[in-house]
Formats: sequence, structure tokens, C-alpha cells
Amino acid sequence: MAEEITPGFDFPSYLAEARKSVEAALDSSLGPERPEKLREAMRYSLLAGGKRLRPILCLAACEFAGGETQHALPTAVALEMIHTMSLIHDDLPAMDNDDLRRGRPTNHKVYGDAVAILAGDALLTRAFEMVSLRSSGVPSERLLRVVGELSLLAGAPGLVGGQVVDLECEGKQVDLETLEFIHLHKTGALLKACVTCGGLIAGASEEMLDALRTYSKGIGLAFQIIDDILDVTASSDVLGKTAGKDVIADKTTYPKLLGLDESRKRAVELVTEAKEALSPWSTHSQPLLSLADYITSRDR
Repeated sequence: MAEEITPGFDFPSYLAEARKSVEAALDSSLGPERPEKLREAMRYSLLAGGKRLRPILCLAACEFAGGETQHALPTAVALEMIHTMSLIHDDLPAMDNDDLRRGRPTNHKVYGDAVAILAGDALLTRAFEMVSLRSSGVPSERLLRVVGELSLLAGAPGLVGGQVVDLECEGKQVDLETLEFIHLHKTGALLKACVTCGGLIAGASEEMLDALRTYSKGIGLAFQIIDDILDVTASSDVLGKTAGKDVIADKTTYPKLLGLDESRKRAVELVTEAKEALSPWSTHSQPLLSLADYITSRDR
């Protein structure tokens, strides 16, 4: 699937600059935690690289809503911390039991299960500190709503609930409705929080927030469909994580239910719907539109 580039918008440069800004903010977000082993474990996973799409989506949504991206950086960092926590915990033997993440050993393989769990816990709680104590120049009522969004994302209505259903469905026949429930409460919940929080930081109207939520639902499901496709078609070296692990775990995926061609078609349809939700607003929409296209064109 070829990526659609918005005319006159240099998306590769935008992505590179946004990623650079996020990486710098992440690097400065962890202080002198004690004991040192905890700090090392937190940094090991948080600074392991990756596409940084989630924090970049937060910054792009803030810009879309007319805000200054620097005001959204602490929240963008918080979202990446929650994402990293979810990866550390998902990789544990009691969860998805994976040995490879972003091209190197998973956190528990380096630091042990107990420290990996605690490093994830520390990143989760640091995320709320980033929003509540490090977000200068943002009205407190907006930050309060962001804290609420992060709470919903990280708890039973989001990542935790989705993970429980995901674990319960391993080795079972799952219909499309259940599969979408899992992904809307895991990948989808995180992407929804990213764009919603970006809009909240900028003071977006309720109408715009609804449009951002519709956009995030489309790209969230599309992102997971592409992940499922890549798990089947790409190598571990390309993905930076263990390829084929969904098949090994006997998980239901979009390719398993729909086939590869129909899955790709569905991803494109979802991205089209997501972009259409933003059509009433043309100013500053290019980054979000291009990020939606990027999701279906990525190869890792």
C-alpha cells in the first residue's frame, strides 16, 4: 500500500523533527531514581527507540486544535511511559511471554521479572507526575481532564480490561466483535488517549474532540490490523520483536478471520473514515492526515 502524501507537506521531515523532540523530552524525563537498578530498567525500555507514533500523535492533535506543541510535550512523554509500561508487562512470562522487543532482549530478560514489573509500575506513576507537575503553561482544568483520560486508558476501561480479555481468548475461537473489543481497549485506547489528550491540552471544542475520537478509533483498528498482517508477513529482524508469536499463541487475528487481502482492505477503509472525520477542519490537519496514511503503509 503506497503512502498518500499531502501535497505541499513534507511528512518525512515533520516525522523526523517530531521524533527528535520526543526523544529529547524522554531522555530528560527520568531523574536520579534510587536504587540505580530501577532507573536503569526504566531507561532501558523507555529509551529503546521505536517509531514514537503515540507521543507524536499527541503533539499533532494539539497542533490541529490550535495549541502549541511544547505545552503537550509532558503529556506526550506520559503517554509513551504508559505505552512502555504496557510493553514491559505484556512481554512477561505470565502475559505474552516474549524474549525480544525493539530488536533487543525484553526487560524481564535483562533485569528479571520482579524488577521489570516494578519498572513498569514506576513508569506508569511517573506518567501522572509528568502531566500534573511538569506541564507549565496549561490551565489546571485541562490537565485535570488529561489525568482523567490517562486513568481511563491505563485501567479496567482500557489497557487492563483489554489485556484480560486478550488472555482469556488465547486458544479459543473469537468472532470479529470480540477481536475489535480487545483492540479498541488496548491499541485503540492508547491511540484514542493520545489524540484526545493533545486536543484537551489545546482547549479543543467538544465537536473537535468528538472528531478526534472518531479519527483515533479508525487509526487504532487500522494500526492493529497492520500489526497482525506484519506478524504473519515480516521477519523478527524487521519487526524488532518475535514474528509469528500470534500463531504460536493461537491468537485470533484479523488475517485469521478475514484473510490478508480483506484485512488490508479493511485497514484502508478505516483510515479513510478516520481522515474524513477531520474534514471540517483543514488548518493544521496535515500531520494527522499523513500519520493516518503512514499507519497503513508501514512495514514494521
